[in-house]
Amino acid sequence: MSRAGDRVRPEIQALGAYHVPEVGDVVKLDAMENPYTWPDEDMRAEWAARLSGVGVNRYPDPRAADVVARLRGHTALPSDQALLLGNGSDELIQLVTLALARPGAKVLAPEPTFVMYRMIATFCGLEFIGVPLTPDFGLDMPALEAAIEAHDPAVVWLAWPNNPTGNAWPRADVHRVADLAGGLVVVDEAYQPFAQDSFIGELGERDNVVVLRTLSKLGLAGLRLGFVAGPPAWLEEIDKLRLPYNVNVLTQAGAAFALDHFDRLDRQAAEIRRERDALAATLAAAPGVTVYPSAANFLLLRVPSGTARQLFEDLLAEGILIKCLDGAHPALTDCLRVTVGTPTENALLAEALKRRLSAVV
Repeated sequence: MSRAGDRVRPEIQALGAYHVPEVGDVVKLDAMENPYTWPDEDMRAEWAARLSGVGVNRYPDPRAADVVARLRGHTALPSDQALLLGNGSDELIQLVTLALARPGAKVLAPEPTFVMYRMIATFCGLEFIGVPLTPDFGLDMPALEAAIEAHDPAVVWLAWPNNPTGNAWPRADVHRVADLAGGLVVVDEAYQPFAQDSFIGELGERDNVVVLRTLSKLGLAGLRLGFVAGPPAWLEEIDKLRLPYNVNVLTQAGAAFALDHFDRLDRQAAEIRRERDALAATLAAAPGVTVYPSAANFLLLRVPSGTARQLFEDLLAEGILIKCLDGAHPALTDCLRVTVGTPTENALLAEALKRRLSAVV
């Protein structure tokens, strides 16, 4: 056995690394990215000019005060609530988990959901409790209530809308979870630009709820910027684990620029919402396909039994990359997830999927 095998924790050795495929030049509909860049040449030139003035020889503002102030205004965050930036929301998931990683502490989330909740719990040495969703991907409230009572989790993760199912659970159910939980409840609003709803306005009404956001899905995935907002008592403790200068100068400048031009990004999100609804209707008419309701920028599909992997490979052979979820969780058997792209990309996907389905149904 190698020295690594002697020293690395067994649960880490048992993990597989988070896989990001390298597939070259494809129609990329697998990662819930906004398919549009800055909308016009003048805006790109202005952005480049803004970045060219950034002094990369100096460390960034450790508090990113300018970006924080803009985000507070943009989100209408209540004045008595705090806001903390992270290098993407993944870093913030890790900081929250680390802050609550007492011996014996547990993490809980309904499943299937964002895989990083489970993975980061394992990284941090916490037990993860997954509570299955109902067959239509709703919250199983009796099961959740029983699990919260039995395990007293340090943190409950609620992705809203949920990834990979796309649905946003009733607000009353989220409130019920928060009222029952003795620990922290994180409402992860990564897809808020497409759901057009938020719990940020309620922050402070319950002292154990924070909201997590990212700018990635809005169109800034390459900047890697996320934030968590909520009661200062929680965020002050979480902030102690944040490494200095975690948000670099180019990200800070790029995010400030984007927030100055948020109306452009908002129009892109509106276009993606329209395309989502049109694509859902088109794919629902394909033979043997179930399209689940989505409040995000992706659609979860269930295809005829045993065909998901082959359809994924066939689409990739045609230069269209989507996500195959078959095998990822028992509830996702025969499921594919497709990101909403441009009208041209969506038409290519729909035509190719219908053609391939006709060959297997």
